[in-house]
Amino acid sequence: MSKRLGRRGVRVTPVASGTEAIRVLRGSDFDAAILDLKLEDMDGIEILHIFKKMVPDMPVIMLTGHGSEQAAREGMQSGAFDYLLKPCELEELLDKVHKAVGR
Repeated sequence: MSKRLGRRGVRVTPVASGTEAIRVLRGSDFDAAILDLKLEDMDGIEILHIFKKMVPDMPVIMLTGHGSEQAAREGMQSGAFDYLLKPCELEELLDKVHKAVGR
């Protein structure tokens, strides 16, 4: 996904875990974040809460599998900009990113 976004002109910093995402966010500024709800080390909603404490105005787009739409709605209530069901089309994700950054 990060390579495909990069080919479309989106500068991406991929991370492999929630812990790494938090560490990277501490050291850099980002226009938006794309966050999967299912990570090995942390729950995506937990990471969203941490992101919102660190950078309250940064839009976060959540990605979720078909079985966890309720979790995605919980993410929206917790401050996520929007969510997409996986697998999602790249164009749809790009559209959400552009809307999030342009708001």
